Amino acid sequence: MADWIAETFRSDAGWDHLETLVDIGNRMAGQPGETEGLAATRDAFAAAGARDARVETFDLAGWVRGDSSISTPETVEDCIALPRGPAGDVTAELVDLGAGLPEDFGEADVEGKIVLATSDVPAYFDRYIHRTEKYQYAVEGGAAAFVYANHVPGELPPTGSVGGSDGGPYGDIPAVGVSAETGARLARRFDGDEVSVAVECETPESESGNAVAELGPETEEYVILSSHVDAHDIAEGARDNGAGTATIVEVANALAAREDELETRVKCIAYGAEEVGLVGSTLESENADLDAIKSIVNVDSNMGNRTLELTTHRFDELAEAAERVSDRFDHPIATVPRMVPHSDHWPFVRWGVPGYMVSSKSDSTGRGWGHTEADTLDKLESRTLREQAILLTELVVEVAEESVEIEHADAETMAGYLKEEDQAIGMKKTNGWPYEFE
Repeated sequence: MADWIAETFRSDAGWDHLETLVDIGNRMAGQPGETEGLAATRDAFAAAGARDARVETFDLAGWVRGDSSISTPETVEDCIALPRGPAGDVTAELVDLGAGLPEDFGEADVEGKIVLATSDVPAYFDRYIHRTEKYQYAVEGGAAAFVYANHVPGELPPTGSVGGSDGGPYGDIPAVGVSAETGARLARRFDGDEVSVAVECETPESESGNAVAELGPETEEYVILSSHVDAHDIAEGARDNGAGTATIVEVANALAAREDELETRVKCIAYGAEEVGLVGSTLESENADLDAIKSIVNVDSNMGNRTLELTTHRFDELAEAAERVSDRFDHPIATVPRMVPHSDHWPFVRWGVPGYMVSSKSDSTGRGWGHTEADTLDKLESRTLREQAILLTELVVEVAEESVEIEHADAETMAGYLKEEDQAIGMKKTNGWPYEFE
């Protein structure tokens, strides 16, 4: 055991790949930087010793950012367009809805108005409300435009797609992100006043893809080790999700050294177009035999803290496997038995495929630097990557063992869990509820 651990802790493969990805710059889905990142990841899988490394391409409804602005009676405020929102030039009354809770929209008249809502959720509220849910409340209320204000200070406007769900690739009204400071100023000075929101963008037909390779025996059953390559165009996308892709490259290197120990095939997949609606992973799930997938280890935004956090989607066997790895290495791994209907495990897990969502433990809520221009390499450490890669390598080997049995669930069970956690409400609102039954 010591040899592969020592080699992984000395390895530069993952960190070098992370630097490659962030130095590309814009890895927005469907744009040249994403294509470059996918090719580089394919090559990194091949260099690790994985077989049949390739990029499987697919068509994508693209989105290219143009200029955006908010003009008030006295100022012109900085903002950025939210991807997959349409172009438009809207002048209307601004209405500040604070955190944009469902009851806020229920009590306010937003028809024909420009809605301002923040990115946080109050501590007293019983569930997280995603950006797309707040946007959809604005759309359904007849709003003319949507302004999404960061709750994290630092003059950082947030980005994030408002389209790409099962409801279609593009949103219905123009949408922009503003910093916490700009949002506070708009609410204080211009709530009830007429302001203008202008968004320029293009929506060309484009192409994305998934970088794929395989390790281990040629078994029909397989484990998916995944991440996503794309990032938002305003930043390096270091943590979200250069970190995840760099980690699975490092894990692929370690698994290649332990290939004789693998009892089940491992399919490494670095998806494209995650940030605009889980497009790559959804296509993969639709073309897969879900019964043949033993488990999924999906890594997304994992290097913000040294301690791994694995959400297990109520699969007890997954939590037990993580606990065995934690005990074996005498190293903490946090497990959380809840549902995460976001990121590239979800198109599989929603139908009962056992899967981890791998991130890192945090005492704060929200994305932090994520989805802002501050998502940069300087905030991450190579030590964290190596430590987490060691633990995740052991976890993949563990769940790949024939003796480890992980039962699939049925769709009704997964839907029931979502209802218990009050997540069904938001999913139905954003056209993300995948089940025919209520």
